[in-house]
Amino acid sequence: MRLVTYRSAIDAAARLGVIEGDLVVDVATLGAGAGLDLPSTMLGLIDLGPAGQASLSTLLDQHRGRWPAHSAFPLVNVRLLAPIPRPRKNIFGIGLNYVEHVAESARTLDTSSDLPKQPVIFSKPPTSVIGPGEAIEHNGKITQQLDWEVELAVVMGRTARRVTEAEAMGFVFGYSVMIDVSARDNRRAGQWIYSKGQDTYAPFGPCIVTADEIAEPHALDLWLTVNGETKQRSNTRHMLFKIPVLIADISAAITLEAGDIIATGTPDGVGAGRTPQEWLWPGDVVEAGVDGIGQIRHPVVAA
Repeated sequence: MRLVTYRSAIDAAARLGVIEGDLVVDVATLGAGAGLDLPSTMLGLIDLGPAGQASLSTLLDQHRGRWPAHSAFPLVNVRLLAPIPRPRKNIFGIGLNYVEHVAESARTLDTSSDLPKQPVIFSKPPTSVIGPGEAIEHNGKITQQLDWEVELAVVMGRTARRVTEAEAMGFVFGYSVMIDVSARDNRRAGQWIYSKGQDTYAPFGPCIVTADEIAEPHALDLWLTVNGETKQRSNTRHMLFKIPVLIADISAAITLEAGDIIATGTPDGVGAGRTPQEWLWPGDVVEAGVDGIGQIRHPVVAA
């Protein structure tokens, strides 16, 4: 399933939907027509667990092509929001998780040239999340080094505490796209949260593709452009620490809960790693995508 959070009108409430071709099917409305109490939020669906998700999948199969009245809207007529507009807690970010990015960071960002022996973990607050099309804010009073990083986002489906690598993938709900926006000149004594956690610094979307539809999450092309020019292009197979390692490592000390998000790191091609260095400025447009999931597009505006 390709799940979205959307608004059908400017003043409408955010709703959970499923993309079916060129339509968005409202989950709660579809369920009500069948006498089922299905949620209207992404977190509500995740909380139902595999049984609730299977019920929705069965319902979609039963109605595909003949949706009940008022349950389906043309995709072009709705506004997509971040799939989880307000995560319950901080996003887990993974730094230096592609070999080439380790090298470029060592050249320009004073990080070690040695490959990390364990995942490098930071976080981004829920207030950093924005949805497709929303603006990335450039606060010139705070930063002159606003940078980009395209990442595969992993969304957890159930509580994971001290899980093994072998069982870790069974805890994944699905996958999405995230841009880890970073103010490189805002790092403080090696701490990254102020640099990476500012408002609008986590563009997220356009959907969550459920794990059953991504056969191999470590074989996905990912890319990012600025003003139409390709800056990053790679494949998730180049992750230094794969998803099972990340889940096992984090959950060894920090409980991962349903709806938690892990941004799995970025490949090389960031602005800080270029010669000369390049930064985002008001008027720029950033687009990023992951194969099999979709793409997001965001203007940069002065704030």
